[in-house]
Formats: sequence, C-alpha cells, structure tokens
Amino acid sequence: MVTYRIEGDECEIVTLNSLQERRGIGTALINAVIDVAKANSCRRLWLITTNDNTRAIRFYQRFGFSLRAVHINAMDEARKLKPSIPLVGNDDIPIQHEFEFEIML
Repeated sequence: MVTYRIEGDECEIVTLNSLQERRGIGTALINAVIDVAKANSCRRLWLITTNDNTRAIRFYQRFGFSLRAVHINAMDEARKLKPSIPLVGNDDIPIQHEFEFEIML
C-alpha cells in the first residue's frame, strides 16, 4: 500500500508498505505514484524516512532517489506530537533523524 499527497508541483510519498520484500511490490507502488505525479504535472517526488530504516534507504537509492536533506534530531519534535514513537528502531539503531529523499520527474 502507498499513500501520497500532491501539493502544487510536488508529490510526497507519505507511506509505503510492502509485506513481502524483493518481489517488486515497492517498485510497482512507486512507479504508480510517479505516473499519478506526472499526470498532475509534478516536477518532484519526495519522501522522508528515519535514520534506522536502512532497508528503505538502500531501496530508495537503488530506485534513483537522491538524499536531499538530513533533518538532525527531527524525531525529538515528532515525539512531542506522538510520544509513542520508539527511541530505538531497526537493528537497535537509535531513531533520531529524518532523511529526505527526492527524485525529479
């Protein structure tokens, strides 16, 4: 499942969930969003993931996304809105920062 939002000439992937890895599902979902974004004259597709999500980081880079920004300690602010966000994530990596990736369309 993928959710996205279009604002002006940019499209943000808000969530991307695939229950089975390495089967082309994530690729198909992103390609579907690219098609919608292009149909809506978007010039940029972007998303944010946390620093512990190393599988996603590798996937997005292989797909062609570029690292646009690192939001240092962004999770401190996020936890003020959603205290249930854990302190430690995948592979016992502390969840601290957000990585912003983009691909130009």
